[in-house]
Amino acid sequence: MARNKPQAKKIRLMRRVKRNRRVPAWVMMRTGRRFTRHPKRHNWRRSTLKR
Repeated sequence: MARNKPQAKKIRLMRRVKRNRRVPAWVMMRTGRRFTRHPKRHNWRRSTLKR
């Protein structure tokens, strides 16, 4: 990807980076480990982001 990116694209990418975290441990404990995976997780090599 280019080094110089438009500001709007940077904001969109950072939103995805913030969302790409694991489910907190307290959520797993509160739900009885029913939610162990985050539904919006993505890997930057395997999958592409939707626009």
